Amino acid sequence: MPTKKFKPTTPSRRHMSVPTFEEITKSTPEKSLVVIKKKHAGRNSYGRITVRHKGGGNKIKYRIIDFKRANTAPATVVGIEYDPNRTAYIALLQNDEGDKSYIIAPVGLTAGDKVYTGADADIKPGNTLPIENIPVGTFIHNIELYPGKGAQLARAAGVAAQLISKENGVAQVRLPSGEVRYIRLECKATIGQVGNIEHDTVKIGKAGKKRHMGIRPTVRGSVMNPCDHPHGGGEGKSPIGRPSPVTPWGKPALGYKTRNKKARTDKFIVKRRNAK
Repeated sequence: MPTKKFKPTTPSRRHMSVPTFEEITKSTPEKSLVVIKKKHAGRNSYGRITVRHKGGGNKIKYRIIDFKRANTAPATVVGIEYDPNRTAYIALLQNDEGDKSYIIAPVGLTAGDKVYTGADADIKPGNTLPIENIPVGTFIHNIELYPGKGAQLARAAGVAAQLISKENGVAQVRLPSGEVRYIRLECKATIGQVGNIEHDTVKIGKAGKKRHMGIRPTVRGSVMNPCDHPHGGGEGKSPIGRPSPVTPWGKPALGYKTRNKKARTDKFIVKRRNAK
């Protein structure tokens, strides 16, 4: 997916780049697979802000993605679409019975291609198989953590995991973060790399575009008052007055491990993503 740059007619246009959307072949979503997505602006059921910097943004509808791939009937790719809810593009499938569904579009999948699900499917982009039927060394995405629950890992634009080994009922998979993890052989995964590879090269260019995404401004704690942030207060530019930066609630902000030290799933992690 190449990106398009603009002439610097304004300061915001000078560095802005946008996708060319060459992979997109279908402009309108399938009505039967779209639901209303209500906005909450980061507020919980009591109306209190629990997630900061949320609000506004364009109206969007949620596309229902088939992460389970439970229907084993062969399907044809009707088209590739843009999805405002994720960085990856999505592909609309239709099987011989007329049933339609959305999947994450991998690299190389185009309109008219056939997609298969099942243990005997070919090792081609878009096909979904149990991990026990996938050759070692294959690049995969849309990986289940629990059999039948649906894909949870490697779903963002341009990412892919690699199947390293299989033994004793589990497989070792190297995730896009670099973490190596045990995953049960009955779990499904999809062959190939997620599409929209050059998503990370897009430059937003202006603050207004962030507002269109529903992201409100982030204010530094050092410019707040002491009652609003631990870094606030003082005359002029003041140091934060602590050994390390903290959140507005006094928790360490940089390098602080938030994972539960007794997490039940620790036994499935072979190598941490930040291991030296």
